[in-house]
Amino acid sequence: MSLLEKAIQSAQQSEIAFSKFIKPNDTGSTGAHQAGFHLHKSSWPLFFDTAGEKGSNKDHFATIKWQDDFETTSRFIYYGKGTRDEYRLTRFGKGFPYLTDDNVGDLLVIAKKSNDYFEAFVLSSDEDIEDFFTALNISSTETNGIIPKQLAQTAENRLIECFMQYINALAVDFPPTLEIATNARNCYINSYGITPAQIKSNPDKQILKWLETEYDLFKTLENDRYSALIKKPFSSVEELVVSANTILNRRKSRAGKSLEHHLEEVFRISELIFQTQITTENNKKPDFLFPNIEAYNNPDFDENNLILLASKTTCKDRWRQILNEADRIKTKHLFTLQQGISKNQLEEMKQYHVQLVVPKAYISSFPPEYRADIMILEQFVKRVNETQD
Repeated sequence: MSLLEKAIQSAQQSEIAFSKFIKPNDTGSTGAHQAGFHLHKSSWPLFFDTAGEKGSNKDHFATIKWQDDFETTSRFIYYGKGTRDEYRLTRFGKGFPYLTDDNVGDLLVIAKKSNDYFEAFVLSSDEDIEDFFTALNISSTETNGIIPKQLAQTAENRLIECFMQYINALAVDFPPTLEIATNARNCYINSYGITPAQIKSNPDKQILKWLETEYDLFKTLENDRYSALIKKPFSSVEELVVSANTILNRRKSRAGKSLEHHLEEVFRISELIFQTQITTENNKKPDFLFPNIEAYNNPDFDENNLILLASKTTCKDRWRQILNEADRIKTKHLFTLQQGISKNQLEEMKQYHVQLVVPKAYISSFPPEYRADIMILEQFVKRVNETQD
């Protein structure tokens, strides 16, 4: 069994599980007072019976088995004295290998097996991280917290009602990804009364909300479509495997195009001129080209007004794939949901003229000295607008 499979199984079979992207603040590269994994306040049920109270510290020691390999006796601690108000996981012993700068951007998974015994995994590759999200049916926006066991029951009633109206009206079991993305977005916009002006003024917030809503809609659709299947026993292991692979492959197919669909809507509402999946040199197909292929193929068109944008949910390894997508455009823009990338990789991206674009909420996950060089989505839209005035 691979490390990824072990991490998935551990999270699925645990009492409670947690995930987060490792950030500079965890490794100590920000110059913080100590290294140790910072845990979101909502994650306290992972290791305490009650939440920490301001004015006092409390801790809990437990054995953690890492990568199904070695164990540490580590300390879950709440710091509440003085100005502090935070949870951390500390004490790993000398030579602990997962608190280095190179681990920034990796995914940490912690699974509770009992009050005093946990299993933890660190996933590094883009593929492993995305496959973990797919298997647990969560999105990158749902990290840094408890992994939900089922569809969150706290969603607005009107949003769930919109989901069910859409699902009940479907003529097929699973519609194309574009249709799911569009209807999820419409349900969110209509349920919360979001206006085009709000989307224009804060596209960073809205695209994350759209992604979260789409994941919730897809979960609801899966629960509806597979309810009969999971209630009856499988006749053989082969039948179980076939069904499981069908579910996982459908999740991967949907997730792979989801981000691109929502970005396209942001650009449409922002009244940008663009084309998607057009062909440049060597039969390459950039995700977005601004303004269009005619301008790109016109040698008299100002190259400073040509912009390429690739979209990848994670990019620790895959950012290099965009380097030769459009020879005329020196700086390649890359929108990603990756939360944190090591300094070495950020330097390499800079060397190859890759301009990162991330949601505003994710800027803090990058090393402080690099944040000024990273664009948020709102800034990218303004930059394109300037080239099209």
